[in-house]
Amino acid sequence: MSDAVTLWIVKATFVLLIAASALTWAIVIVKTLQNFRLSRQTQSFYRSFEKTNGLPRSEELAKYAGPVARLAQAGLDSWQTSGKDSDGSTVELPIRRDLLERRLIQQLQREKKGVEIGLPVLASIGSTSPFVGLFGTVLGIIHALQRIGGSGSASLEVVAGPIGEALEATAVGIAVAVPALIAYNFFLRRLKTLVGDLEDFSNTFIGHAVRSFIRVAPETERRSDPSLAIGQEASA
Repeated sequence: MSDAVTLWIVKATFVLLIAASALTWAIVIVKTLQNFRLSRQTQSFYRSFEKTNGLPRSEELAKYAGPVARLAQAGLDSWQTSGKDSDGSTVELPIRRDLLERRLIQQLQREKKGVEIGLPVLASIGSTSPFVGLFGTVLGIIHALQRIGGSGSASLEVVAGPIGEALEATAVGIAVAVPALIAYNFFLRRLKTLVGDLEDFSNTFIGHAVRSFIRVAPETERRSDPSLAIGQEASA
């Protein structure tokens, strides 16, 4: 490999690391704003939902934004559309509950995918940047040795400068990787917390839906459907 090509690759390595650093901080800023917005939307919705005894209405849900509000809207739509069968008969509670759970899980996965955007990029930058820096260091040392060989001298003054410049690539790679890994772990923890909150809300929503079904179910359905009796005892 010629000296010019080696030097060009080393410079390209520095450019790549600087671009990765800029991308890391851009993602950090965007994810921080996103988490702040989601936190405000979630708290606002929870304060309203705690005052509701039964299921919220679509008009009320339309006033809120955020993953929890969308999850509630998806659950409400599923619960309302599964109330009647194609022949007009009332659908039994176990079937409606199963359909509701499936719909909530689907919506939860959609919300999770939307929030975790950018995390794979942070993980990739954090794991590969040190190796990119090491690659630049190796080529930098090769370039330094070629310069030393061309000078015909192996004194400390001649060796220290080029070798020190080559080691800068490893230092830059580590400097890029550390913030990326810290940000990845932080936002991953926030994602797990959000998913846990959504799962808790899903269980609460299902409980409200079951209680609303028991309250409006005719007495004959309660006697004929054992699940209603069990649900009635649990709600009591």
